[in-house]
Amino acid sequence: MVERIVVTGGAGMLGSTLIDRLLDEGRQVHCVDLRAPRTEHANLTHTVSDVRDAVVMKRATADADVVVHCAAALPSYPADMIRSVIVGGTEAVLTAAEANAVPRVVHISSTAVYGLPKVVPTPEEYPREPVDTYSAAKAEAEEVAEHFRGRGMCVPVLRPKTFLGPGRMGLFAMLFEWAEEGRNFPVLGRGDVRIQMFDVADLVDAVVTAMHAPAERADDTFNLGATEFGTIREDFQAVLDAAGHGKKVRSLPAKPALAALSLLQRSGLSPVYGRLLHKLLDDSFVSTDKAREVLGFRPRYSNRDAILRTYAWWREQRRTAPPAGARPARKSEGVTSVEPWRQGALSLAKVLF
Repeated sequence: MVERIVVTGGAGMLGSTLIDRLLDEGRQVHCVDLRAPRTEHANLTHTVSDVRDAVVMKRATADADVVVHCAAALPSYPADMIRSVIVGGTEAVLTAAEANAVPRVVHISSTAVYGLPKVVPTPEEYPREPVDTYSAAKAEAEEVAEHFRGRGMCVPVLRPKTFLGPGRMGLFAMLFEWAEEGRNFPVLGRGDVRIQMFDVADLVDAVVTAMHAPAERADDTFNLGATEFGTIREDFQAVLDAAGHGKKVRSLPAKPALAALSLLQRSGLSPVYGRLLHKLLDDSFVSTDKAREVLGFRPRYSNRDAILRTYAWWREQRRTAPPAGARPARKSEGVTSVEPWRQGALSLAKVLF
């Protein structure tokens, strides 16, 4: 039985959700993050540190039964930091785990490693074809994981689609804010592309499955995503309908909008990064057959379930937020998935919708 689990990035959305699940199961958990964990528990200890610190990671992973490596940088980070955190952090974590003879490290990767694949649904065998700094770093980190796997360590690599759920902010907060304010919401083109997402609760289930599965099954690479999903127009409209203002998703001419958003992104006036812009123009979903057939994993939530669960959580957080003028518990920098990203010039576009 797994007794002690180390979770890197444990103060983030995925890490904190996973930690809550593990604590509920009675596990001993150690969190490693640049911030202290968001919860306190008798079975929870933590180290406030950078995962790139090899000395700290060796100490933190001592006596661990499993390490779950969630820590990463977001696409909005500076390019040099993205590679350093994602690749360097993975190297430090796996080196420490190997030195401490940790039998299993679950590595959280991303379907971003496929770049902008021409095949949908995209299988795990599709080549890694990164198109930007973030996807290149994720692909290189997988190569690091495979190197340690080749040395005898069990390293399940999980490739989730964009995940959301209670605790998720990032760019989704912009949709929620516009919906709450009674505004229409724009999409590029007709919005009829199918964009697969993933609920964080399902991702946690998949992590736990990979922790417990026999090594001969778990020691592989798996796509993860919702099995029920429609178009981006349908998912965004579900949020607008839940807001109750009768607003609609509105189409923007794809090419002019893409050019304008790309210019704003390069100028630092928009948080919408290039790969995301291009991904919204074509179907984007992966095959999840392997996770089902090899691990027996099946997600519980559809895209619609996930986005509406996240919106309901966001509304509750907004309702219970401290009054205006109250000192915030932590300054929001808008650079993590648990903070609303700064909208930049996009906030000015509200008046048009």
